[in-house]
Amino acid sequence: MSETTTAPVPSANLSAGSHPARGVRIVTPIPGPNALRMVAEDTRLLMTSTKSAPIAAESARGVWIHDVDGNTILDFTSGVGVLNVGHSHPDVVRAVQQQAAKLMHFAGTDYYYDVQVKLAQRLTEITPGNFGKKVFFTNSGTESIEAAVKLARYNRQKSITIGLLGAFHGRTMGALTLTSSKSTQRERFGAYVGGGHHIPSPYCYRCPYQLTYPSCDLYCAKILKELYFETSIPPEDVAAFVAEPVLGEGGYIVPPPGWHAAIKRILDEHQILFISDEVQAGIGRTGRWFGVEHHGVVPDIIASAKALGGGLPMGAIIFRKELDYPHQGAHSNTFGGNLVAGAAALASLEVMEREHLLENARKGGEHLQARLRELQRKHPVIGDVRGLGLMVATEFIRGGSDKTPAVELRDRIIEESYQRGLLMLPCGKSSIRHIPPLVITTEELDEGVEILDAAITAAVRAG
Repeated sequence: MSETTTAPVPSANLSAGSHPARGVRIVTPIPGPNALRMVAEDTRLLMTSTKSAPIAAESARGVWIHDVDGNTILDFTSGVGVLNVGHSHPDVVRAVQQQAAKLMHFAGTDYYYDVQVKLAQRLTEITPGNFGKKVFFTNSGTESIEAAVKLARYNRQKSITIGLLGAFHGRTMGALTLTSSKSTQRERFGAYVGGGHHIPSPYCYRCPYQLTYPSCDLYCAKILKELYFETSIPPEDVAAFVAEPVLGEGGYIVPPPGWHAAIKRILDEHQILFISDEVQAGIGRTGRWFGVEHHGVVPDIIASAKALGGGLPMGAIIFRKELDYPHQGAHSNTFGGNLVAGAAALASLEVMEREHLLENARKGGEHLQARLRELQRKHPVIGDVRGLGLMVATEFIRGGSDKTPAVELRDRIIEESYQRGLLMLPCGKSSIRHIPPLVITTEELDEGVEILDAAITAAVRAG
């Protein structure tokens, strides 16, 4: 590929702390020779996991990744939803360096230090609900889900947890009970931890009941009581219902207005706890601290991770204080609330507020969706554009009235995009998620959309 340079343009930042647009710069084919060697060594030495593109990073700042061959790539992945404040934000780096030089680990579940207390206090302040709350720190989203389900089962003394078909909650054996995004995630791992049940997700673009909102009267919520509780899931045996505010890995699907409220009313009738999985949607991604705030309901337990640590492994559950264990030893871990990760989390939350990144997510998301809908009018293979804040997806179809998922086309578009310097991730069956760091500017969003436009054209032409 010949060298392609997008010249920097003056930046009209959406937020005071955003980095100026510098432009994609491609100097070798992607992957280049150094990246190819790294991919080969990685394949030789590391377990097969979820690699999605042959991008080998050397450094990054803000929304820009610099690879080992000298290419500059625009990041629409945020490290799989981790880097809401951008890559290597100087305030987060400084907090990590200062804490690491002072004290790196002191087992916060066994002993005491102020970083953990300060972060817990901050989380109880920004989570929804005017009631007393407590916090347990974890190391990942999967572990947060495990901790949330254990807490619910302990309190309710019930064994069943209900989730949504298409949802992703993690890959450990307990979380896998609820994960149902793709069959490959569950294949050959049974039997799972018992008690997991699922109902269909609310998915208006592909309604499983062939109904139309709002004339459907939210049948996708009412069916929990009118069908499942009457036939296969005794409500008196249910500990909790788990849902993402926006279905994440399953397709970035936004439930219709009123769905969460309708579900919550049913749960409250039976004193079933509601767990909101905010691992992807939380910490400002949707334009609010937590995605569930868009839906007007208050969860009993919130599971958080990914962006909470600003780039370091950090998760948490925040819950009604009356759900706390009455004695020691029922649950614990070793690294939860780690000092360095906690310092990074505190710094990240401060950056979010000081640089108005929630507002940036709202405004940036509106701009991005408007630009993507322009592409939808141009490219009939874009069936749907949806999202909240900067948690946005485009779903690809065969085109026009044929809504058959275009899986191979979606995959070609992702490849054509990263070869042009835009990094994106798939989700659902045939969708692409657009989740850039929340520090992104309008110009950088536009640059990404322009690359996507060219990638779609090339992928469609290739057949």
